[in-house]
Amino acid sequence: MIPLTKLKPDCFYWATPKAERGAKAEVVLLSTIFGAEPEYWTVACLGSDEHHMPADFEFIARIVPPSSSFAMELAAE
Repeated sequence: MIPLTKLKPDCFYWATPKAERGAKAEVVLLSTIFGAEPEYWTVACLGSDEHHMPADFEFIARIVPPSSSFAMELAAE
């Protein structure tokens, strides 16, 4: 699990809600819509307009976008 202090804003993560035991991991965005300082960050669930507090989730892994060279290689195939 990734501690809250290690999260980066405007990044996507695999996360599970703490309130729902056994819930499947979902892709979430650590949003700065309410402000750039960490105390204003929220978790935006994809496909929803709901925002939650980061402390309500367990963050499993950051989703890193593919490098442009990798994307170009796939596009060339």
